[in-house]
Parts: sequence; C-alpha cells; structure tokens
Amino acid sequence: MQLRREGHTINRKRVQRLWREEGLRVPQKARKRRRGHSSDPDGARRRAARPGEVWAIDFQFDATNDARQLKSLNVVDEFTRQALATHVARSCDADGVLTVLDRLQAEHGAPEFLRMDNGPEMIAQALKDWCRFNTSGTIYIDPGSPWQNPYVESFNSRMRDEHWNVEEFTTLTEAQILTEQWRIEYNTIRPHSALDGHPPDEYAEKWQQDQQPTPTLS
Repeated sequence: MQLRREGHTINRKRVQRLWREEGLRVPQKARKRRRGHSSDPDGARRRAARPGEVWAIDFQFDATNDARQLKSLNVVDEFTRQALATHVARSCDADGVLTVLDRLQAEHGAPEFLRMDNGPEMIAQALKDWCRFNTSGTIYIDPGSPWQNPYVESFNSRMRDEHWNVEEFTTLTEAQILTEQWRIEYNTIRPHSALDGHPPDEYAEKWQQDQQPTPTLS
C-alpha cells in the first residue's frame, strides 16, 4: 500500500517473496505488560531510618526431593534486617501474600512502605487495596532490576547458601518447620555485619532502648 502511494508499480506476490527472503515479519500482537506504580516518587532512593518504615518482600523457590515446587514468601524489615516471615508453601498467590501481611500487621503494625517487584502477586488489586486500607505506600522496582531491592536479595542469597542448598526436604511440612527454625536462628543468633555484629532481633531491641528518653534528675 505504501509503495503504491509513493507511485511505484508493484506485484504483490513479488513483494511478499522479497519480504520473506529478507526475514521481515509483522510483530505479533502481545498483551500489554501491567506494571505496578509506586506511590512514593522517591522510592528508589528511600532508605529506611527506623523499624517498620520499609518492608521488602520477594519470593524464593526450591523443591522437595520428589521435585515438587516449594515457594517461600520472604519479608524483611530493611532497617533492622529482621526476617519477619519466610512463608513456605507449594504455591502463593495474592491471597497468600495478604494472609502473611495480615499476620505481620497484627504482630508489628503495618509498614509505611512495601518494596517489591512487578510480579502478578504484587500488582494484584487485592494487595493495592490492603496497602490503601493500612495507609502503606508501595515502592515497585523496575522489571529485571533485583539490585533495586538489595536487602531482601541479600537475605535471599544468605538463605540460599545456608538453608536451601544444605537441607533436603521430603515433605512440605518438613520444609516449613526447618525453614522457620532457620529464620529464628538468623534473627536471634547469627551476627550481621551491617548491624555492628548484632543479630537482627538484638539490634532492633537495642535501637528501641536507645530511643527511650534519658531520665532527668529532679
């Protein structure tokens, strides 16, 4: 059509043959990619300055020895580096994410922000509604940019080296029990280089104590 508009005399079959020989193709129609939109314009630069300001969430995968999938939802407080949750299941959709967040909200209060990727579980309307109801903002990292979620990625790496690559799981229940044991040990025993050698729970407790006002002498 464009060639005729430009005044050329063409043979349709010849044009089609040349088109094929040159390897040209009309791009196939694809579904548009949905992405989450951060509610914090400075999210990429935001660094937590206190507990509960930013929770980072991400998934990790492993398998039981029968090759069935294990999917762990990991939630890390970016300031204290505490592993708030390592929820292991065969699958975890948006409803599963909300179940974990509801439990953490009851224990710790809601975070000011959630930092996460653009996975379908994270951009689901139900999660957006949860954030709105709990007045929590969202910080979505760019697609394919895990370095924008460094704290949970660092935690994932440590969990991979010290847990997933070490343990062999025969059942889902065994994976859940051993993973929870590892999370507790990580929070309470393992020194963390970014926390002056304190385990995360100890660092969080010390921070809270330091925030208490100094009593004045009457």
